Amino acid sequence: MNFPVTRPRRLRRSEAIRSLARETRLSTHGFIYPMFVCPGQNVRNPIGSMPGVAQQSVDKFLEECREVEQLGIPGIILFGIPDKKDARGSEAYAAGGAVQRAIEAVRRAKLNLLVMTDVCLCEYTDHGHCGIVENGEVKNDPTLELLAAAAVSHARAGADMVAPSDMMDGRVGAIRKALDAAGFEDIAIISYAAKYCSGFYGPFREAAESAPQFGDRRGYQMDPANAREAIREVELDLAEGADMVMVKPALAYLDIIHRVREMFDVPLGAYNVSGEFAMVKAAAANGWIDEKRIVLEILTGIHRAGASIVLTYHAKDVARWLKDS
Repeated sequence: MNFPVTRPRRLRRSEAIRSLARETRLSTHGFIYPMFVCPGQNVRNPIGSMPGVAQQSVDKFLEECREVEQLGIPGIILFGIPDKKDARGSEAYAAGGAVQRAIEAVRRAKLNLLVMTDVCLCEYTDHGHCGIVENGEVKNDPTLELLAAAAVSHARAGADMVAPSDMMDGRVGAIRKALDAAGFEDIAIISYAAKYCSGFYGPFREAAESAPQFGDRRGYQMDPANAREAIREVELDLAEGADMVMVKPALAYLDIIHRVREMFDVPLGAYNVSGEFAMVKAAAANGWIDEKRIVLEILTGIHRAGASIVLTYHAKDVARWLKDS
């Protein structure tokens, strides 16, 4: 039936009616807030390209964790900046590493936060790549043992979930096997299953001090031109034991999020990455956009595409806005 009998505007006439008809409802329940921990005490190094985000020593990090908890954000994901870097990224799996100490601090403080950890080597290696380098090439299989060791060290410290982001083939299976062998059968894996080699990671490189010292990551991260490949990557990670999967970045890959949601009945995350965050902040600072309206629209779009979990640097701002409204 067409106009005038059918009038879609009837359901847009007031906020009360729009709310009843709303298909996607944004809340903090699926938010994960990324945080960067570094050595030292009383350290807070703001990230110039990411307003409001900083590298923090464990004491300062814990203060922000309390704020995150109070805002009703259920979880955090941790990235570490080491004391020193080497070719094998040894501080990634050191018991006294920044991430391990941060996890332990959250547990001692008895905060009601889910603690997720990024499992990768790029922040910890002196060459900035996500795996062992031999003769200028990132070697897949020798890297797996180190990634598994990092995941186990996070579980020992008290992490709830580990999130391998390196894009080495077989890393989910290697991590699952190592966790189980160490008695951590209940620790879940949320895999960066479809992680693209994206220009949107620029500000993160500053935050994590993880820019490659040579070449780039096109040899292991996915080609932005490919969509069907993402489905294959998700299939492989689930077959190896991933409990949840993630698409990264989010905004330029909403079609990938939607395809994965349509194909797989598992919890699906999306990472609203540093470059996406920085662009909004820069435009808002120049008065070009309404920051609140744009951020809520972006995150609603990510949820609408199919992600039930969103890793976002906007999480604290959105939690405040939602409380106020």
